[in-house]
Amino acid sequence: MTDYVVLFPADDEAAWLAGTDADHQATWDTDAEFARLLRAVGGKITGGAGLAASGTARTLRRTSEGVTVTDGPFAETVEQMSGFFFVSCDDEDGLLDAARVLTRAHPVVEVRPVED
Repeated sequence: MTDYVVLFPADDEAAWLAGTDADHQATWDTDAEFARLLRAVGGKITGGAGLAASGTARTLRRTSEGVTVTDGPFAETVEQMSGFFFVSCDDEDGLLDAARVLTRAHPVVEVRPVED
C-alpha cells in the first residue's frame, strides 16, 4: 500500500475554539464518514491527530551561530496546520474521492504521498 498524509490547513483557529459541541461533532462525523469511504476503496487510516493552536509551536532554526528556538510556527502566514491523518491506500483516485467529503468540515484538505 502507498502511504499518504492528509493535512488540514486552517486559517481560523478562533472559529474552532468558538464552535459549539454540535459544531465539533459535525466535524468528527465528517471524519468518520471519510474513514468509511476510504475503507470502501481498500484504504485505511493508520494514525492522525488534531494539533494544538499554532501559537503553542516552537520553531528551531539552524543559523551560522548554531540553533535558535523561537515561539510560534515556522511559516509566517495566516494558514497553519490544524490536524492530519496518516492513510494507506493503493487507489489514489479513490482516496481523493473519499477525501472530498472532508471539505464539508475542513475548508482546505491537502493529500500528499509519504516518501519511503
